Amino acid sequence: MALEDAKTQVDQAFTREDLKGPSFENAFGGATSFLRRRYTKDLRGVDIAVTGIPFDQAVTNRTGTRLGPRAIREASTLQPFDPPYGWDFDVLSEFAIADYGDLAFDYGHVSQFPGALKAHIKGILDAGAASVVLGGDHYITFPVLKAYAEKYGPISLLQFDAHSDTWPDDDMDRIDHGTMFYKAVKSGIVNPKTSVQVGIRTTNEDTLGVTVIDAREVHEKGPVATVARIKEVLGDTPTYLTFDIDALDPAFAPGTGTPVWGGLTSAQCAIMLRDLAGINIMGGDVVEVSPPFDTTGATAIAGAHIATEILCLLGHRMRTT
Repeated sequence: MALEDAKTQVDQAFTREDLKGPSFENAFGGATSFLRRRYTKDLRGVDIAVTGIPFDQAVTNRTGTRLGPRAIREASTLQPFDPPYGWDFDVLSEFAIADYGDLAFDYGHVSQFPGALKAHIKGILDAGAASVVLGGDHYITFPVLKAYAEKYGPISLLQFDAHSDTWPDDDMDRIDHGTMFYKAVKSGIVNPKTSVQVGIRTTNEDTLGVTVIDAREVHEKGPVATVARIKEVLGDTPTYLTFDIDALDPAFAPGTGTPVWGGLTSAQCAIMLRDLAGINIMGGDVVEVSPPFDTTGATAIAGAHIATEILCLLGHRMRTT
């Protein structure tokens, strides 16, 4: 294909026949899917399924992350012309990647949401695909982790975040985006000894045994040394990567619910995500993108790039194992 294909390519979300390859559809038109991948509920032959979870009923401050999946998909239309930068392979050409659409749920019955999300992800995993999830507030990672732990056992968590999200809360049915990793550790689905939090810059004295690399340490030691420490902790354990967009400084990602100053730069995160190649990643997500507070679209663009880097990490693992 070539750039001239933009004259004929439109609505690749529905019209593209092959799950592999670039897209030259105009970025400003057509039906929107993540990286112009095909929308499908048929996961036969799919390596990685991208799915949106438009949920923000667990937030403690600003709302709007239910609109995150749509904004991230729209921002991603700038990317599928070329192989992702900084990688020695083209994940879009080597792997069958599909947009699995969004989770359907009844917003009037919030208590049913966690079970519906877990079943949604379980369906992807049972089909033999990995998932990349577009949030949505950060609570959504908890049901996702439950599905992954059922398949892989207690999993290692690599969490980029301004907040630890480990505030004590022993009510497992309570839905809150600041307590779910406390519950994940306490319920045994996350192994704290092989888990890492990166970019933290809010106080929570009880780390639950999780290794914490705060934002100041990243700034002082740099992204390369940070990745070396992350890999040391993770080892070769099955790992789930969750990226809360507020790990980035508000200068780079203002469109989020609970922004905190002193955060990571987009350049630091790009280096770290690419240098993480080789970890035993099984799935991942990007969460807490809130378009109503994203006046320039920079946050959604960051979210789209982060999700693409997670795709590349998954592809790297698949092609080397």
